[in-house]
Amino acid sequence: MSLFRDDGVVLRTQKLGEADRIITLLTRGHGRVRAVARGVRRTKSKFGARLEPFSHVDVQFFARGSELVGRGLPLCTQSETIAPYGGGIVADYARYTAGTAMLETAERFTDHEGEPAVQQYLLLVGGLRTLARGEHAPHLILDAFLLRSLAVNGYAPSFDDCAKCGLLGPNRFFSVAAGGVVCGDCRVPGSVVPSAEAVGLLSALLTGDWRTADACEARHVREGSGLVSAYLHWHLERGLRSLRYVEKG
Repeated sequence: MSLFRDDGVVLRTQKLGEADRIITLLTRGHGRVRAVARGVRRTKSKFGARLEPFSHVDVQFFARGSELVGRGLPLCTQSETIAPYGGGIVADYARYTAGTAMLETAERFTDHEGEPAVQQYLLLVGGLRTLARGEHAPHLILDAFLLRSLAVNGYAPSFDDCAKCGLLGPNRFFSVAAGGVVCGDCRVPGSVVPSAEAVGLLSALLTGDWRTADACEARHVREGSGLVSAYLHWHLERGLRSLRYVEKG
């Protein structure tokens, strides 16, 4: 029997029995972890209030073996709040739907429990912090998070040079299957011709150029979001359920 301590973000919760919950977290040191939290559904449980989606917490786990992720679910025995991002997210519909899509994305990109995913974890923490503070439009924060999640998992799209032959950009065609923009010679069936503004927006979101992103017109934002959604769907092999509820500018 072993004790483990880690900090993580609560991705979702599930009811278990009359008073318990299964908590799914993305942790710094152990990747995605599912644990049982006893008694957290009781009305007066302060412990349960700390373990709600969007919460950034310091958690202590009790596991029966020498590894945190083993045959059975560990117990979540203590938690301390690092940052209650939910307070700045759940009261606003646009932030809430964008945040929910971010949590689902993080869970989908960490499908093997117990495997560290530090870059994805740090990306999620930073994204939720930005969303909770309202620093940019929620749909822009979400698209930036989706693009960067794809990048840290090895699927970074190209928005300038040809994704197939490397021809220096700008290139006008876009193919989700090819990995981003492609030149005329590398164009494949299904390629689209997005506006230069939409491609520029996505490049800005990927690199953190918020001045360019914040100034983009709504029609180009919607066009860019469509490309991001298609690209994400291709690499995850199925779409995110939560994306259908996200407001697109």
